[in-house]
Amino acid sequence: MSDLHELTAAQQLHSLHTKEISSRELTEHYLSRIDRLDAQLGAFVTVADAALEEAAAADERLARGERSALLGLPLGIKDLAATAGIRTTFGSVAMADFVPTEDSWTSGLLRQAGAVVLGKTNTPEFGSTCYTENDVTPRPSVTPYALDRYSSGSSGGAATAVAAGLLPVAHASDGAGSIRTPAATCHLVGFKPSRGLVSSAPATSFFVASTEGPIARTVEDAALLLDVMACPAPGDLYGWRPAGSFTAALGVRRPLRVAMWTDTGLDQDVDPQAELAARRTADLLAELGHEVREIPLPARWEEPVRRAIVDWFAYSVGAAVQAMMLSDRTHLLSSYSQQLLSMSDALSANDVVTAQAVLARYASTFLAAIDDYDVVLTPTTNGAPVPIGYYEGEEADRMLRWSCHTPWVNLAGVPAISVPSHVDGLGLPHGAHLVGRNRHDAELLALAAQLESAGLWADLRPPVWEA
Repeated sequence: MSDLHELTAAQQLHSLHTKEISSRELTEHYLSRIDRLDAQLGAFVTVADAALEEAAAADERLARGERSALLGLPLGIKDLAATAGIRTTFGSVAMADFVPTEDSWTSGLLRQAGAVVLGKTNTPEFGSTCYTENDVTPRPSVTPYALDRYSSGSSGGAATAVAAGLLPVAHASDGAGSIRTPAATCHLVGFKPSRGLVSSAPATSFFVASTEGPIARTVEDAALLLDVMACPAPGDLYGWRPAGSFTAALGVRRPLRVAMWTDTGLDQDVDPQAELAARRTADLLAELGHEVREIPLPARWEEPVRRAIVDWFAYSVGAAVQAMMLSDRTHLLSSYSQQLLSMSDALSANDVVTAQAVLARYASTFLAAIDDYDVVLTPTTNGAPVPIGYYEGEEADRMLRWSCHTPWVNLAGVPAISVPSHVDGLGLPHGAHLVGRNRHDAELLALAAQLESAGLWADLRPPVWEA
């Protein structure tokens, strides 16, 4: 079949179970598309040599009647997560030859569920930017809707691959919006879970902002992947288990109270298309019986908060370099990473603790302001996908201005999802951002599924889809 990528991940799993298709057929189909199309998309860092062997093994298990959750389904794993036997570069030429001997916790869960790992999706060096460009790959990750524009980051490769039909679904991670903004640029669903639902063990800090989650074409596919990823590791400081299956709970609905704002918190105008994404979503929510109320932005990006988040990112990159890399290889880092590393070296312990305190107060202000609401609605990004080279020399300022709506959610540890809204007159995608209560991930996914069923977004495909 030449159109296997038209099937959703859920449909592919059903067809695998009924033996209408084989895992090897699916894997060969996607590998062929990667081989033909990825040079112009920049979605993958590494394609796994053993993918066809894994698919053959999955077919044998299916023939025996086994029914693991993802058995035989191809997927990609972001290149910030270790994968045993598959090169893991963390987006850095300094790690270009690193092949882990063990899986990360979440990579292991996906493999144990029977997924066939096609390869590692592209990411910026140590995931430190909201665009995906590095010195490991010759091409940045671009949105398939406009090949001269970034698909955001740091999960840009994952979003590009799913949107272009190179993968049915993808593993991703999100430290300040890195699942949600790539989903928005690629007309996809991107879900950031509550803190602790997807394990970040082993713990490296009490201050946990990043988590892993799914990028998918449909809410059902995102829930399907999340069902596998939501399993706490032993010793996880924040780990918790959901009450049941996220996929099974997609139809559970009740009227919700929704707070909304579009204010960016910065001295800039709200992009008209970002405004449209939020308002058309608000209108549909009201039609569906939910109460939507526009409220003031709870906290602005004041200078101490901006400084604190830059300090925290610098410290995070510095800690990653110190943990993973020999000091004699730091000269291989990108200029932006070296800048962050230099900033990290200049930070005192008091500076790091102060930054965490400032960010904690900032996040608490949001939680207090929305305490009477079930959901928050904002744009996902303040504008369309940006052209390649847009951030050069002004990374910190321009990244914040474009992705200003997402970081507070990571700091607060609550769940959030970006869903497609519309494609503008230039053919560029825009997303709506929904934020839920802590550990109410199932309710948020069910709300997104309701919007999907009600037609908030059209089932659009980029030009490369038919290639």
